[in-house]
Amino acid sequence: MKALLLGSLIAAVAATGVTYSKTAEANELALSLCTYVQGDDTMRMRKKLRDSRVRIRDVYSGIQCNGQSLLQFAMSNGSTDIGTFMVGRLSVEDLKASGDYEWAQANGHGGTKIASEIKERAGL
Repeated sequence: MKALLLGSLIAAVAATGVTYSKTAEANELALSLCTYVQGDDTMRMRKKLRDSRVRIRDVYSGIQCNGQSLLQFAMSNGSTDIGTFMVGRLSVEDLKASGDYEWAQANGHGGTKIASEIKERAGL
């Protein structure tokens, strides 16, 4: 599995005020989150976010797993629990701007619980 980081993730991690070796810690955080999404492990994701002192909404747009957003990756892997967890913690603006619902419709995941949660929360 490949975790891809964008500059916004490093900036979000740095903005928390926690002392980090920015690149190493951001890479480790992204890889961990991708692993937890793939394994549908909500408890470990919550602990990792808490221990890292970041919110999912602060790093969501900066993480890609195998070229997909975290929600797209969750839908692709059938990780319903963690997908619905993330939908509940992302802002409505982020959900609308991400294009995850449109991606789900175009890639055969429109009938998933995650897609319906996105639609309901974002009012799409």
